[in-house]
Amino acid sequence: MKTIKAWISGRVQGVFYRASTNDTACRLNIKGFVMNLPDGRVYLEAEGQATDVDRLIDWCRQGPPLARVSNIRVEEIKTVGFDRFEVRR
Repeated sequence: MKTIKAWISGRVQGVFYRASTNDTACRLNIKGFVMNLPDGRVYLEAEGQATDVDRLIDWCRQGPPLARVSNIRVEEIKTVGFDRFEVRR
């Protein structure tokens, strides 16, 4: 099990980044959440099998077609025990 938190910078709000992250996380059986931050970044917490979390991180580096990711900072954290993945407002 691997749990991470990540901050994604660039053109990542208003381009379906959260919804696409939700779709990708659910497809990979990852639990956690994604949300917009007031400073224009997107924040993510995700946990699941290490290879699946790594795949989600790789996807986040690109994001959906309209996104332009300029930076992603990832930190590994203690397991939280999320029961699903959700988009938070």
